[in-house]
Amino acid sequence: MAIRYLKKGKDEQAVADADAKVRATVEGILADIEKRGDTAVRELSKKFDDWSPDSFHLGQAEIESAMRRLSPQELEDIKFAQTQVRRFAQIQLDSLKDVEVETIPGVVLGHRHIPVQAVGCYVPGGKYPMIASAHMSVLTAKVAGVKRIVSTAPPYQGAPHPAIVTAMHLAGADEILVLGGVQAIGAMALGTESIEQIDMLVGPGNMFVAEAKRQLFGRVGIDLFAGPTETLVIADSTADAEMCAIDLLGQAEHGPTSPAVLLTTDEDLAHATMAEIERQLKLLPTAAIASVAWADYGQVIVCETLDEMLEKADELAFEHVQVLTENPDIFLERMNNYGALFLGPRTNVSFGDKVIGTNHTLPTKRSARYTGGLWVGKFLKTCTYQRVTTDAAAALIGEYGSRLCHMENFAGHGEQANLRVRRYGNRPDLPWYEPVDVRAE
Repeated sequence: MAIRYLKKGKDEQAVADADAKVRATVEGILADIEKRGDTAVRELSKKFDDWSPDSFHLGQAEIESAMRRLSPQELEDIKFAQTQVRRFAQIQLDSLKDVEVETIPGVVLGHRHIPVQAVGCYVPGGKYPMIASAHMSVLTAKVAGVKRIVSTAPPYQGAPHPAIVTAMHLAGADEILVLGGVQAIGAMALGTESIEQIDMLVGPGNMFVAEAKRQLFGRVGIDLFAGPTETLVIADSTADAEMCAIDLLGQAEHGPTSPAVLLTTDEDLAHATMAEIERQLKLLPTAAIASVAWADYGQVIVCETLDEMLEKADELAFEHVQVLTENPDIFLERMNNYGALFLGPRTNVSFGDKVIGTNHTLPTKRSARYTGGLWVGKFLKTCTYQRVTTDAAAALIGEYGSRLCHMENFAGHGEQANLRVRRYGNRPDLPWYEPVDVRAE
C-alpha cells in the first residue's frame, strides 16, 4: 500500500493528554452538581457564562418576546428547515413497525417501539448559536412521541438567543432552559431542586459537554459518544482545490480541535488544496478558529488507488464524508464506516448541518464503526413480549427449556420450566430440580 501523508496533525499522545485534562475537569463539576444541586449549577453558570437569572426556565411571555425579535424571513427560514427535518423523521418513523407473530403453534412473540419518556436536548450556542441543533434533537424526539422534552442552550452575549428559543419552541420543546455547558448536562441528567431529571441526553456540544455525556452514560441514556466535528473530503482528479478547501475549512471553523482531512489520489490536487486553504484563511471571518484546527488536526493523505481510499476512509470512520469523485456512488455502495455521506459537488456538509432534512448529530472518534447518528429510532426502545396460548406449547417449550437450563447449572431456572411441564403437560410426577428426561416421554 502506498499511502503517504503530506500533512499530519498533533501526535496521539498530545491529544490523549488534552482529553485527560477534560475528563478530570468534568468529573469534578458533575460531582459538585450531584452534591449541591441548584446552588452548584448557579455558581457554575455565573462562572462560565456570567449568567444567573431568577430562573433558568423560560416562561411563555419570554418565549413570545424572543420570537417577536425575529424578522418574518428568519421565521420562515426556521420553519422551512424544520419542515424538512420533520418530513424525513416521519418517513423514518413510518419504516418502524410493531410486530407480532406466532412462531410455533401456541407461541406468540412480538415487539413494540416505545418512546423514551423524558429527553434533555442540548443546543450549543456559546460561540456559534447552533439553531439547527434544536430541529435535530427536539423535533426528532417530538416525532418519535417523547412525552417530556427539555431543551437548553447557553446564553448568547448575555441573553437567550431569540432564534434558538424560537426553534426550540416551534420544534415542540415542553420546557426551555437558558443554561449551558457541563452544568446544563449535569442538571438535566442528575436532577436538581428546580430541574426534574430526564431519562436520555441528546445533542452535540464542545469537548466538555461530550465528556459529561460520556461520564453520565448508564445513569441516563445518550444519543452517541460525540467529540469535535470531523470532516473527510474524498477527492480525485475531477475535483477542484477551491471546493476541497472550503469543504474542509467549513467544518474546521467549528472549533480548534476539529479534524479536517483530505484523502485523494491526485497529488497535484493535494498541493493545490493546501495552497488554497492558506489563501482562503486570509479571507475567512472565522479563520482564527479554523486555522488552529487545520494546523493541529488537519491532514492530507495521498493514495495510489480507489481501493486504498476506500480502505483508509473506513479506517478513519469520520463523522462527515464529502465525496468529490467521478463516481461518488461507489463510496455509497462500498463504504461501511461513516456518520453521513455527502455525494457529489452539488451537496455538502453544511446542507446536512442546517436544512436538507437528515440529522446532523453524528458519531465521531471512530464510533461510526458501530453506530449511526441521531434519528427518530434513537428515541424509541424496542421492547419484546411473549405469550404462550396453549397447554401443549407451554409443555413443549418447558421440556426444552428445562434441559437447556440444567446444561448451565441453573436449577431454579429449570424448575420454572418444570412447573409448566407438570401443570400443562400432564406430568405431575416430574421430579423437582431435575431436567426433563426425554427418554421418559
